Amino acid sequence: MDTQLFELAFTHRSFAFEHGRIPSNERLEFLGDAVLQIVVTEHIFRSFPDLAEGQLAKLRASVVSSHALAEVARGLDLGELIRLGQGEINTGGADKTSILADTMEAVIGAIHMSCGADAAACFVHALLDERIASSELKGHYTDYKTALQEYCAHSGLEPPRYEIVGEGPDHQRIFTATAMVGGKAVGSGVASSKKRAEQLAAHEACRSLLPDA
Repeated sequence: MDTQLFELAFTHRSFAFEHGRIPSNERLEFLGDAVLQIVVTEHIFRSFPDLAEGQLAKLRASVVSSHALAEVARGLDLGELIRLGQGEINTGGADKTSILADTMEAVIGAIHMSCGADAAACFVHALLDERIASSELKGHYTDYKTALQEYCAHSGLEPPRYEIVGEGPDHQRIFTATAMVGGKAVGSGVASSKKRAEQLAAHEACRSLLPDA
């Protein structure tokens, strides 16, 4: 096991920036995200042969979303291990959904690099297989951007659009997304990436427009 690699997995970009721009966990996060996607995709493909492609995509999204990964990270107390800059420490960064989710992906990437693909797959299965089964059983596999788009289509409305505003320095960029339907703001979300901010905005919009969301 490469201990330096795991130390890197817990190094948030805010800490890296404050300590002379040392490497952060962003590259491991990139790798871990890819590993997570393929392991979960293969698992649900093999486990649920009766689900259509769209259902498979929604099921996968429900367990690899930032909220789902953050819940897993909280269960492992990963927040206590993350090396954060003082600004993030002061604002409760150790419990922020985006930071926890990104760190979870970085840890998966570190396991993949240090211990191999099989070990990384075993780790993902141990963390997520029960969640996947529970989500499928309950039908809780919603991609909220897709759900909002489908709602608009069924209601004869134009597709939703998202207004994005970015704030803060490059190493701590925060994006606010506003979901617009029929020219009205119906939901908003804040995250460290545009994609996640849009998903959060769509979730809020679905909760206000769809009674079962």
